[in-house]
Amino acid sequence: KWKNLYQIQRERKRIMRETCSKYKSNNRRIITPYHVSRIFVEDKYRVLYCEVPKAGCSNWKRVLMVLNGLASSTKDIQHNTVHYGNYLKRLDGFDHKGIYHRLNTYTKMLFIREPFEKLVSAFRDKFEHPNNYYHPVFGKAIISRYRVNATKEALRTGSGVKFKEFIQYLLDVHRPVGMDIHWDHVNRLCSPCLIDYDFVGKFESMEEDANFFLHLIGAPQNLTFPKFKDRHSNEERTTTKITQQYFAELSPSQRQQSYDFYYMDYLMFNYSKP
Repeated sequence: KWKNLYQIQRERKRIMRETCSKYKSNNRRIITPYHVSRIFVEDKYRVLYCEVPKAGCSNWKRVLMVLNGLASSTKDIQHNTVHYGNYLKRLDGFDHKGIYHRLNTYTKMLFIREPFEKLVSAFRDKFEHPNNYYHPVFGKAIISRYRVNATKEALRTGSGVKFKEFIQYLLDVHRPVGMDIHWDHVNRLCSPCLIDYDFVGKFESMEEDANFFLHLIGAPQNLTFPKFKDRHSNEERTTTKITQQYFAELSPSQRQQSYDFYYMDYLMFNYSKP
């Protein structure tokens, strides 16, 4: 079983490196704090984890907290503690020497997810539920720019953004409001052409990949990757089928443009075109 998983890792890293050398000229660029701002540090087991939202990041942070001795079980850690508790250090918080030392000696890993599923998952989470950040900041801007005859109420609250409007915003080069980590490219968040990741896991094979990774770093035997869904736990996870339903609302050209937008992620992580 391990042999097979080692093989999968080698293949994923090979594809990632080949894509980088083919499309990216930044192989010799200097790594700055900006490039490592999404990387979380676990010093005890010497792990660097690049956070990709909507690809199991809440549960990965729970695992890192347990490894670090900040909690005895992943079950005990609340969502807000994970994201707002500031228990985990980020790599950009260290000086130049500290950053390079860790990049050169720690096990660097990231977990990714099929780009369209990741996108729909983010849309459902941020726009289909009450949210006192995404609705006023993104919702208002999206509705006022892309909805004809928007009601005063919609413009006031920013609630009720439709998927089609969200995609219009995403594909607009003159976006009324900036990018967000929940729908940015993994390529941009984790700089995989600049940072040579040791382990590339996939959301689609999360349990197997995660437990293989924990085995590799010598984590305690009783620590396994948590299976629970972190937010809106009574709601079905975003599946391929659900993703197709959302994308069916778009025109063929919007679907193609969305694919083009995430092209590098599709290529680099070997996901086939939907």
